[in-house]
Amino acid sequence: MHVRFEQPGDIEKIRDVNLQAFESDAEANLVDTLRNTDVELISRVAEEKGEVLGHILFSPVTLGGGLRIMGLAPMAVLPMWQNKGVGTKLVNVGLQACEKAGYEAVVVLGHADYYSRFGFVPSLNFGIKSEYDVPPEVFMLKELHKGALKGITGTVIYHQAFNEI
Repeated sequence: MHVRFEQPGDIEKIRDVNLQAFESDAEANLVDTLRNTDVELISRVAEEKGEVLGHILFSPVTLGGGLRIMGLAPMAVLPMWQNKGVGTKLVNVGLQACEKAGYEAVVVLGHADYYSRFGFVPSLNFGIKSEYDVPPEVFMLKELHKGALKGITGTVIYHQAFNEI
């Protein structure tokens, strides 16, 4: 299995992965909507023998202070490939891509036990919260550059497409 850039021929496969991985079509629709905006996306697929096994997407969020921050959402893996390292590889490669692209931090709304192993911590540790009413332990962030969030507080705002799902 290897992780690579999304290619135009992957669009339907990515949609299918999201439809199989989630209980509704909301995440698949979100990916399609974000792809049709003018925002910079970091999109990667995990592939083996020509089959797309998983997908991860990062899109810019706003916090203030002039920081470049990405939001990780969604990340999906075909059910038969879950718990086999596909998601771990996608997250690690995606975080490296965000850092290489000059982003200073990444936020995620997800399972605390899963994302903490990548260095994500509750955002409230930094005085940062989500625009959404979610339990504080599931809205997390990871600094890609140590100290990038020092002295920064506020509310993370996602692209308007997230409000449409």
